[in-house]
Amino acid sequence: MAHIQYLTQIHLDFGVVSMLPQACSDAGMQRPLVITDAGVRAAGVLDQALYALRDMPHAVFDGTPSNPTEAGVRAAVQALRAAGCDGLVAVGGGSSIDLAKGVAIAATHEGALKTYATIEGGSPRITSAVLPLVAVPTTAGTGSEVARGAILIVDDGRKLGFHSWGLVPRTALLDPGLTLGLPPRLTAATGMDAIAHCMETFMAPAVNPPADGIALDGLARGWAHIERATRDGSDRDARWAMMSASMQGAMAFQKGLGCVHSLSHSLGGVDPRLHHGTLNAMFLPAVVAFNASAPSIRNEQRLQRMAHAVGIGSCDAAGTELCEALRGLNARLGLPRGLAELGVTPAIFEQVIDGAMADHCHKTNPRLATRDDYRAMLAASL
Repeated sequence: MAHIQYLTQIHLDFGVVSMLPQACSDAGMQRPLVITDAGVRAAGVLDQALYALRDMPHAVFDGTPSNPTEAGVRAAVQALRAAGCDGLVAVGGGSSIDLAKGVAIAATHEGALKTYATIEGGSPRITSAVLPLVAVPTTAGTGSEVARGAILIVDDGRKLGFHSWGLVPRTALLDPGLTLGLPPRLTAATGMDAIAHCMETFMAPAVNPPADGIALDGLARGWAHIERATRDGSDRDARWAMMSASMQGAMAFQKGLGCVHSLSHSLGGVDPRLHHGTLNAMFLPAVVAFNASAPSIRNEQRLQRMAHAVGIGSCDAAGTELCEALRGLNARLGLPRGLAELGVTPAIFEQVIDGAMADHCHKTNPRLATRDDYRAMLAASL
């Protein structure tokens, strides 16, 4: 059975951050807590959102870690209660938006955050009591501004997914102007996150034709513009296209993701210093090659359709050309050649595999991976 559901308001264009007060009012907020990080504040991007909110009472929490944690959620909840805030505005990348989703749960639900994690059976425990959230992304990659999920590192060290339709932001304000100052390396890494979302959700076996179409279009936009945006951060057309690709990848990944993300989530939990989008870029070639023999991939020519979207003239059944195109794109973007350049060694492989096998994305891959399969994918990505 196909389950197709799109819920939120999305505004995409230069200058839409000015709509923030109205978006807050529409969500029932009178005094929002703005959740962001120190980097967004230091870059001056936060100032644009705060200027839009100048006539609305608000408070700011800028302590979001690079990989959001349960401890960060607790600190933000304390700030929320101290300031008497009644809703949330996330201004930042996926970390700030996901932290805000954690706050939306923790401020209104009792118990440890892991109680509400998807793999703990927690999704039905997330009720409509969650705080309202408006999302203003400042990177073009995660797509969390239109997604029902959040990824958070809980107190026991696991990097877990939290999923509920109640966590979808009430409004997403996608202003490409907020990404114009994004550094090249971060532009590339977040952009590859968007491309990974489009590719992996398109490979997922669930039946959702609208999501497939959105993912393919997002892949084509992202592939065509990521190098331009990385090379020239002031390229407004490229920034607009990457913001759209990011949003489209997340609109589509309600279909499910797969081994790229089960590995990235697990490795990111083992070493929180590692950037999620960069890890996705490292794992994509190996996972595409692994998925090539899945019946749903072969029968529906999914590798060939992705190859067509990125402008490759041909693609064999093993996906060789597509894998090489991915490696070439990573190289042109200046991303690492593999995990070894990030300091990853085989010594942690078994720990990473433990997490990948338990991750919520593991079972939605078109081929169910074994421990040996994951070990081979890690080795191929090293």
